[in-house]
Amino acid sequence: MSGTFLRVFGRAPATEMSAPGRVNLIGDHTDYAEGFCLPMPLTLETHVAMALAPEFCAYSEEMDATLAFDPFGAPRRDWTDYIAGPLAELVKAGFDVPPVAVAVRSTVPSGAGLSSSAALEVATLRGMLALTGQTLPDSEIARLARAGENNYCGVQCGILDQMASAVGRPGQALLLDCRTDAGRLVPVPSAFRFAIVHCGEPRRLADGVYNARREVTANAARLLGVPSLRDASDALLSVLTDGEMLKRARHVVSENARVLAAVEAIEAGDVRAFGVLMNESHVSLARDFEVSTPALDRLTRSALDMGAFGARLTGAGFGGCIVALLSGKISDWWPRVAADNPAAWLVQGGPERSV
Repeated sequence: MSGTFLRVFGRAPATEMSAPGRVNLIGDHTDYAEGFCLPMPLTLETHVAMALAPEFCAYSEEMDATLAFDPFGAPRRDWTDYIAGPLAELVKAGFDVPPVAVAVRSTVPSGAGLSSSAALEVATLRGMLALTGQTLPDSEIARLARAGENNYCGVQCGILDQMASAVGRPGQALLLDCRTDAGRLVPVPSAFRFAIVHCGEPRRLADGVYNARREVTANAARLLGVPSLRDASDALLSVLTDGEMLKRARHVVSENARVLAAVEAIEAGDVRAFGVLMNESHVSLARDFEVSTPALDRLTRSALDMGAFGARLTGAGFGGCIVALLSGKISDWWPRVAADNPAAWLVQGGPERSV
């Protein structure tokens, strides 16, 4: 990053920081209902180089563009909002935020449901704190990053992505309780070999669609008389008369139960049980929450047909990636999956530990 920063801004950066993307092993669309999820950091990362400057500006290697931005002003409605938003929250929290030049490089594919935006937010906050000699716990960095996406970018996401990026550690899943924002790291045995595959279609989940899913789950909780769907049960859901609302709520309630069962499977070393839960999760996301696509469904079926213990879409859906739990070597599995899905591509995987 130093070379890129020097080329773009004519001087060396004062600090460089990074943050990983994440794969959610199970537990999607539960975070904003105060539920449970189980993300794991990727080896793919977003890197940020930063130095003091006369005005705020940022360069993206992916876009090959330098743009001005202003955390004290209105959003631009482009990628710089994911830099400006977290810095705006840092100001609200009473921290010093001087004008900076920022250079960004990322190996986390955008639009894939792997939290490229959260990785940029967390890396930006880490960079500013390092530059100004200030510190915050990782969990607080995650909260500020989420607030930036909610308040500045207008995406009403939960804290899953930011906590996974800021708090997650390699080789460990993070059991995240989204009511308390507390997490517990769960070591993942070597028998659990995960591969992440992009279906070949970019994620097309508009902010409005995401926010609508969040709104219907909140409305369901209000009708049921509970603080959130975290507190609902299958029996309680029977009072819902709106068919769409019932399906959305049923996914959240059942997915929370699957996350807790999945942690038990990891701790017992039971890869088959974990795979079954992944498969049930995908069906729920596809039929009840309706966030899958034909390409994701086809890729998931292929992953299982070619020997995976389990496979499911990961992230918000509407394109992007699946995560598969492998039963053998990826070198045997992936060529057959690829032949069945010509547009798909392997994001991360390996013969030993894939994530």
